[in-house]
Amino acid sequence: MSVKECGHHDEEEERSALLRRVFGFIIAFIVLILFIIFLIWIILRPTKPTFMLQDATIFSFNLSSIPNTITITMQVTLLAHNPNKRIGIYYQKLDVYASYRSQQISLPTAIPATYQGHKDFTVWSPFLYASAVPVSPYTLSSLQQDQNGGVVLVNVKVNGRVKWKVGTWISGRYHLYVNCPAYIRFAGDRNGGIGVVAPAVKFQLLQTCSVDV
Repeated sequence: MSVKECGHHDEEEERSALLRRVFGFIIAFIVLILFIIFLIWIILRPTKPTFMLQDATIFSFNLSSIPNTITITMQVTLLAHNPNKRIGIYYQKLDVYASYRSQQISLPTAIPATYQGHKDFTVWSPFLYASAVPVSPYTLSSLQQDQNGGVVLVNVKVNGRVKWKVGTWISGRYHLYVNCPAYIRFAGDRNGGIGVVAPAVKFQLLQTCSVDV
């Protein structure tokens, strides 16, 4: 009886040892896969693109108190740069618009979908329009005060989606939000801008934008 019990006990130990080895192999395999994924992420971790507002051309900037509206026509030049060496960027559904103190004051202008290769630069020059867009009395009063003071801070914003491309692999979509401050001057010789086709005025801004992805 003791011999049979001993043999049965040995079989259980062997089975337990085999299960431990299989379990250890599975754990080691999972750790290895996670390490490889982490290593790839460290090496190929995407860096968000950089944006710069190069210039803005103002064709019209009119305020009306009856009713409280704003009419503007402006063209902006945006420079986008992909700083990644191994990762391409797909820009999708990009909308550009102007805002003042967090209130949108122009209609969104769509930018066509664009692919940006490694270390590439892309230039967009969209027109921003607003024809008698209603604004709150407070916003209109602030705009008039800033205009009379000589400087109006208009934020040029970009809202859209991006995808990362590594080799043949393309990631899911990530939200892209860009904010570019543009200081429009109304004092002196037509705001100190560079005169273009009358009555338009062009401002060389070279303003770095904040980017969130």
